Amino acid sequence: MNDELTVNEIYLSLQGESTYSGMPCIFIRLTGCNLRCSYCDTVYAFKEGERMSLDQILAKVDEFARRYPEIQKPVVELTGGEPLLQHNTPALVDRLIEEDFEVLIETSGAHDISKVSDKACRIMDLKCPSSGESDRMLWSNLDHLTWNDEVKFVIGSHEDYEWSRDLVREKIPTEMCEVLFSWVSPLTHFQKDPCLKPFPETHTPISRDRLVDRIIEDALPVRFQLQMHKFIWPPDERGR
Repeated sequence: MNDELTVNEIYLSLQGESTYSGMPCIFIRLTGCNLRCSYCDTVYAFKEGERMSLDQILAKVDEFARRYPEIQKPVVELTGGEPLLQHNTPALVDRLIEEDFEVLIETSGAHDISKVSDKACRIMDLKCPSSGESDRMLWSNLDHLTWNDEVKFVIGSHEDYEWSRDLVREKIPTEMCEVLFSWVSPLTHFQKDPCLKPFPETHTPISRDRLVDRIIEDALPVRFQLQMHKFIWPPDERGR
């Protein structure tokens, strides 16, 4: 049985998002994505990568984990691209959990999260309208959320905010899982790939301070976040 995955990169850095922000984290970036969000900053992961067995991936992760012998459960995140496009991803999650890692998986709301163990923290990115991909969301995923999961909205416009606010109020189980409102960091010139969906002409961009103001005005039970790694390193630097 083939137990390989196509891997774009594996690296050690600090977690820049989610409730794990600021913690040392080993990232496994898998290749491939079927969405083309307007703000995507990892277009290079759509096609670039090499085939690796689960054992090879685990060996590389262990190599990084040995740098932190005092951490009992090192954090590992599977990201992309879209990790759930590859059918062996749930098996990798299971292997990492068996090896006593704390596992996060960053996935869009367009794929069935129930395939992944609920012992992992499934960070589900519900795509807002300005992404150009909100109509691809699999809404049955909301039924599979647990206390261990997080829901993320990447917000680039006032229209995105209102769409997200209404979902939080009407459908998201905020009493159970953490909800993240993330401001869209502008792409650099080199990141604006022509394959990405255009930002809608009918949308009004929202600044990060105005996003915070609106969250407070509406008293939403959400956690505001910025992509911290982009304020530490150049926004288009890989392996960060």
